[in-house]
Amino acid sequence: MNVLNRAKAPEFQIPESIDLIQPTKRTLANGVPLYFIPTAEIDAVRIELVTESNKKLLAEEDGLVPFFTLNMLLEGTKTMSSEEIDTFFDHYASEVDTVSSFEQQGVSLLTTKKHFKRVLPVFRSLITEAIFPVKELEKRKSQKALTISLQHEQNGARANQLYRKALFGTSHPFGFIAEDYHVDAVSSEKLVDYYTHKFLIQPELFVIGNLTEVEVDKIAEAFGDLAIHPTLKEPEIYEIWPEKRLLEAKDKAVQSSIRMGQHLIPKSHPDYHALTVFNTILGGYFGGRLIKNIREEKGMTYGIYSSIGSLEKSDYWVVMADVQKGFADEVIEEVYKEIEILKTVPLDENELETVRNYMVGHFLSNFSNAFDLIGRFKGIHYAGLDYSFYESQLEYFKNFTADEVMEIGQKYFDRKNIIEVIVG
Repeated sequence: MNVLNRAKAPEFQIPESIDLIQPTKRTLANGVPLYFIPTAEIDAVRIELVTESNKKLLAEEDGLVPFFTLNMLLEGTKTMSSEEIDTFFDHYASEVDTVSSFEQQGVSLLTTKKHFKRVLPVFRSLITEAIFPVKELEKRKSQKALTISLQHEQNGARANQLYRKALFGTSHPFGFIAEDYHVDAVSSEKLVDYYTHKFLIQPELFVIGNLTEVEVDKIAEAFGDLAIHPTLKEPEIYEIWPEKRLLEAKDKAVQSSIRMGQHLIPKSHPDYHALTVFNTILGGYFGGRLIKNIREEKGMTYGIYSSIGSLEKSDYWVVMADVQKGFADEVIEEVYKEIEILKTVPLDENELETVRNYMVGHFLSNFSNAFDLIGRFKGIHYAGLDYSFYESQLEYFKNFTADEVMEIGQKYFDRKNIIEVIVG
């Protein structure tokens, strides 16, 4: 009889391929697409109604109207007060959350199969019957004004704002920075107008759960008569900050927040997977070069990471760190140094294998359950891709070489193109 040796970890095995569940698609009576992934093993249901973010429809002073509209959907409808709504969803073990990113906004429902039919009509009413009462709006405005004040004081939050400003431009919605006068400009009347005429721009439904076709039909019926508006998508034009560095000094700060980055390429580009690998080695995980150098060896920061932000047309790259005051310039130089080393010195076999195993393992963890899968589907769906993106990504992670890492760095990472933001 073979005895299991519990002192020895199981051997790590890289799968040959990945088997992903393709969502079924149906088109509702009003043209809204509904994507559904069944989960026989989980008696939970998640529904997301996601629309295009559409600040382009608004005057600059009304830049916070979409935020308040989205975050006040639970503050009362034509038939229920905010207290009644909260009590209702609590009673039926359900949660309603907002969905918000640069390019999408929306609302989601997480409930149980048992309570699904009872909860669905009330969830729908949030999208069709919200009333935005003045009393609740004034409370929200006070909270937002306080948040804006804190963000100006917090180095990290302020650095994020200024990085977006530098990367996209203040006239672009992605570079928008909320100020007190934006809060003052918000009124219940403006929220009602936006909700009625500008909220449901090209919406899509993403549904996952242990549902029968008849139950999916109920969702299609519930949302099939929504009044929707056509897409507003236009070519993205970014006004990149004309100077290489954006500095906001704070005499009393004990730390400096750093953001460094640039625009990249879309997910559809053949170089995208290689860029993902380069970013991971540099600072995309806890064993990355930036952590080893700037945190472990020099002790200038508790954490420094790099990541790739997701956009439909073209992704972007950013390095983030909070460092001891006075060391910002030195840390930035060390980042450039590590980039140059990756561009010119091949990885040794040990690091290459470590990174490969990490990336494959992390990749697979993103598909550990069906609820993860709908998020992965949305990620490629918005970029106009299909599951072949993930199949090719896994294949690349399994086979990339040290030479390819150097080549992709030489092709895309040039010091003169990287924006630097320092706050503190």
